[in-house]
Amino acid sequence: MMADNAGCRASPNLSSNILNPLSPTPTRYWLLKLLPFLHWWPRVNRETLRADTLAGLTGAVIVLPQGVAFATIAGLPPEYGLYAAMVPAVIAALFGSSWHLVSGPTTAISIVIYSTMSGVAEPGTPKYIELVLMLTFLTGVFQIAMGLARMGALVNFISHTVIVGFTAGAGLLIAGTQIQHFFGLQMPRGISFAETIQQFLMHIPDIDLYVTSVSAVTLLSGIFIKRRYPRFPYMIAAMVTGSVYAFALTKLPGLTAAQHITTVSALPGALPGFSMPEFSLESLRKTASIAVAITMLALTEAVSIARSIAVRSEQRIDGNQEFIGQGLSNILGSFFSAYASSGSFNRSGLNHAAGAQTPLASVFSAIFLVFIVLVVAPLARHLPIPAMAGILFMIAYGLIDISHIRSILKTSRSESVILGATLLATLFVQLEFAIYAGVLLSLMLYLKRTSHPLILDVKPDLGPESYHYTADSGLPDCPQLKMVRINGSVFFGAVDHVQHALQDIGSAGQMQKHVLVVASGINFIDIAGAEMFAQEARRRRRIGGGLYFYRLKDEVRRLLKRGYYLHDIGEENVFPVKFRVVSAIYPKLDPAVCRNCKVRIFMECHVTLPNGELRQPAADNQNREPAGGTK
Repeated sequence: MMADNAGCRASPNLSSNILNPLSPTPTRYWLLKLLPFLHWWPRVNRETLRADTLAGLTGAVIVLPQGVAFATIAGLPPEYGLYAAMVPAVIAALFGSSWHLVSGPTTAISIVIYSTMSGVAEPGTPKYIELVLMLTFLTGVFQIAMGLARMGALVNFISHTVIVGFTAGAGLLIAGTQIQHFFGLQMPRGISFAETIQQFLMHIPDIDLYVTSVSAVTLLSGIFIKRRYPRFPYMIAAMVTGSVYAFALTKLPGLTAAQHITTVSALPGALPGFSMPEFSLESLRKTASIAVAITMLALTEAVSIARSIAVRSEQRIDGNQEFIGQGLSNILGSFFSAYASSGSFNRSGLNHAAGAQTPLASVFSAIFLVFIVLVVAPLARHLPIPAMAGILFMIAYGLIDISHIRSILKTSRSESVILGATLLATLFVQLEFAIYAGVLLSLMLYLKRTSHPLILDVKPDLGPESYHYTADSGLPDCPQLKMVRINGSVFFGAVDHVQHALQDIGSAGQMQKHVLVVASGINFIDIAGAEMFAQEARRRRRIGGGLYFYRLKDEVRRLLKRGYYLHDIGEENVFPVKFRVVSAIYPKLDPAVCRNCKVRIFMECHVTLPNGELRQPAADNQNREPAGGTK
């Protein structure tokens, strides 16, 4: 009996050992790679199932109005936004690395799809839908390829400022596309943001007050509920409020003008059917470049959201696995009537706050959404389009991060330029180009900063036991020895800047033939930088001076040694940490210059000349605190 009980107790441990991600067995390693959900599956128990079920139900309720709204933004029938929150959400949860990331339709991707694809095909038509599905398929292929190539770090090149500018521009574009529905105006489809504003200003007298009142009631009720009851699903409440108000308007006697308030067409109360992207060279040509932009945007959204939530959940995120999970979700989603999806910040944050313990919460959310669609779909025909416009205005406003924009404008001029360029490109140029432009401008400014490493004029610290060099000592320059600190990498792009700075030392009649480089700030050096230092050392020796280094990092020193550059620099001229560098360099200075020098900033200057001759301190320097050297 005891043996039986022991066996029963051992079986869970055996299961845990089989799925243990730390196991070194190759079979288990590849099993976990192919089926990453085995990492968290042992965590599932009765308590986590209860928590995940409640979180999934909350997520399904929230995604209902969002899915309809996002599909409308993308120029697709409303049900496609709900389909994008079903199959893709399940696949991304099972094959991604985050336990709390919820995938599905997002605002940014929806606006990119509409802005780029509306010029290729008429939004809402079968041709448009086929091309969008092809775009989704290609996006998934690119995402998987990047994940398998372990290119997860690429999303780090899309800076936070670019995302802030892009999302703010996307918010304004969303508002622009809904102006006609919000105010009841007739405008041509597919016009630019500037043309939309122009058309609105021209047709202000034609604003329909009944339509506008429905939009305004929806918008104001949503704002009120969000601020007063932040945990309540304010979008659903706002949609219900706007719909009830519109229904009341149409039923009031004497308000015949309110009868033409249009409503959303009824949603099909059915599961997403099998769909087929348009596989042809022509569709590939039309969608490939757009798919690249959406790939970068979608991966940036997913990985950045997963990492931000992982900070709170103390979970480690594998960016490459997240790429693969997102890619699989889009590939399979394209065959189940789903357009391109990614991680949603709102739903992911809500998922974590609702107590989700494992990715099963996303699976449950998709299952609950299926039942909700089957029940609620017939009621969608009562949803007024002006109420939808009010909801989209709220979404658009939420994308404009005013606090971050204000902070960027106050903090950095270069980041402000990136913000403005990305925002303007989003509004007035092709939307996918805005992402490329923001990334390219960020890289250009980054390269400009790194190609100009900071070169500081330093002196020995005045502390009697200090080995440090500081720019705040207040000491004058030594006439023969210049001391500088280089803060930054010395690579091919920075060589010209550093070389000019070093060559300027001792020019214009100065006697500073010796240069000491405090190298603690040099984290990286390449062959171009090493050759430059070797050349400068040879030049200094020819004019009777020398180039010296203090506190070279180990990796930098190893490169200089491997390439035999230390032979030109001189190993005796490279000094380690906590070495009295001035004591080693001082004997190499010109005694004639030191004899008449009035500066005498080093201890050695007050004891002997460089040739060892004793001397008395200069009368005008007796009260000066010497620095460096030996005591």
